Amino acid sequence: MSSVDLKTQIIGLVNLQEVDSEIYALKNEKEAKPIEIKAIESSFEAKKLNLAQLETKSLDLQKQRKEKELDLGSKEEAAKKLQGQLYSLKTNKEYQIMLQQIQDAKADGELVEEKILILFEETDNIKKEIAQENIKIKEEEKAFLEQNKLIQIRIAEIDERLAVLESSRKQLTPGLDPKTFSQYERILNSRDGLAIVSVIDNSCAGCNMNVPPQVINLIKMYESIVTCEVCNRILYIRQ
Repeated sequence: MSSVDLKTQIIGLVNLQEVDSEIYALKNEKEAKPIEIKAIESSFEAKKLNLAQLETKSLDLQKQRKEKELDLGSKEEAAKKLQGQLYSLKTNKEYQIMLQQIQDAKADGELVEEKILILFEETDNIKKEIAQENIKIKEEEKAFLEQNKLIQIRIAEIDERLAVLESSRKQLTPGLDPKTFSQYERILNSRDGLAIVSVIDNSCAGCNMNVPPQVINLIKMYESIVTCEVCNRILYIRQ
């Protein structure tokens, strides 16, 4: 290490760290984009599912109404048939029984008719809901597509910036001592993209732990690379 100007090496590492910090932040941002897209996509799909459920419910109500209408027709036909048989009866008792059957059939028909009216009202209400949901879905789809477009634009911007930063990195690394650079790289990869940090107010800027005075003196001497005893990052003093 004696043949290496450590102060120059430290300055080189600090400059490299500025580039690497931005690279690390941009890569993290880019990696999060698919999750962001998935989240807005899931939200949009959930709203579409709600619309599909309303449409299924509407079809079910229409089916119920048709079944009730058939049932009503059957009951009305039965009442007419009984009505037609009424005057062919011979005894008063038979006549009274038949009248009761006709009355019961009509009463059943009225209940079915009431249910049909309720189903009509429910169908109208759900159709209004579906119309409102369709408007919302169109708005949500527009917002989703716009958000997705902005995310794709941002990804393209990140890729463009990363290309510039990688080029800058290649220009900075040749001036570094291979052993020093190797140590920096190991720390960089194990410490969330932050390998070299300054000492601020006698504390490591990487983990905020106290740096003893004797260690600070060693840093200022530039005789060897000094690392934080807690987070293992390379330490330097801002000039």
